[in-house]
Amino acid sequence: MSIPSLRVGATGHMPVIGLGLWKIDKSQVADVVVEAIRCGYRHLDSACDYGNEKEVGVGIARALDEGLCKREDLWVTSKLWNTYHREEHVIMAMDQTLHDLGLDYLDLYMVHFPIALEFVPFETRYPPEWVFDPADDLPMMKPASVPLQETWRAMESLVDSGLARHIGVCNYNISLLRDTLNYARIAPAVLQVESHPYLTQETLMRFCREQDIAVTSFSPLGALSYLELDMANAGESVLEQPAVKTIAERVGKTAAQVVLRWGVQRGNAIIPKTIKPERLAENSAVFDFELSQDDMQHIGALNLNKRFNDPGVFTEGAFNTFFPIYE
Repeated sequence: MSIPSLRVGATGHMPVIGLGLWKIDKSQVADVVVEAIRCGYRHLDSACDYGNEKEVGVGIARALDEGLCKREDLWVTSKLWNTYHREEHVIMAMDQTLHDLGLDYLDLYMVHFPIALEFVPFETRYPPEWVFDPADDLPMMKPASVPLQETWRAMESLVDSGLARHIGVCNYNISLLRDTLNYARIAPAVLQVESHPYLTQETLMRFCREQDIAVTSFSPLGALSYLELDMANAGESVLEQPAVKTIAERVGKTAAQVVLRWGVQRGNAIIPKTIKPERLAENSAVFDFELSQDDMQHIGALNLNKRFNDPGVFTEGAFNTFFPIYE
């Protein structure tokens, strides 16, 4: 199986389907990474906050040792956590991620959220997650006064040193992207945001196309990523929509494959998560059919501007802190 790529920056090529590693248990993730690479995946989407980068590194090492691929065949992404936004902490965070993954460089390193939190030393807690002190009677987030420009300058230094081939941002809106472009010496190569048929974000996608910023859509199947976290319910699944089911029946594919095909056919990369070998194969088998323009429009018309991953909602309930980043 060969997965097409998106051009990233002047020289990068990011496979349009990757394996999302969020919420995969440490005990399973190495085997999942090896199986995904055996299945043809070459794009792995990781992050410090996922808490499984050491085990991801074990999986990568096994795949390389078994000759399933070469390092240069892989596109490995990771992300800078909120507590490491100060300039002096960015390189520390990158070094830890590289050490855990067992790599000399990342293909893409991203600012995970436009949220700066106070530094938590590695020896105190790693990954530090969201709250400053879990032992407090009322654990809360502790915001830090760190301009995003300071963080971005430190990110640029990672490209200068060769530790990151490309840098990008996650969960930014158009205003933050425009501001970043005003001061960036190295422009963000990729934006990663939530996007699925219930959250199409057409204006943001158009802006990124015009600015030559590649887009990776996380949670491309929508509610399915959030059921186990009680951040969505089964009735919100886009796979149950009549329009999706009708198209799936006509083209002889599953509803999930239709939605994933819609995601890549829009021109984005997608990073569905699964631990099942049969789902790995299913999720990547979306290049032997094409959706019509009417199909694309019918699926896009399901848009509800529905965001499942919204800090303005989940931080208050989970971390006793109201911290919105979207209006």
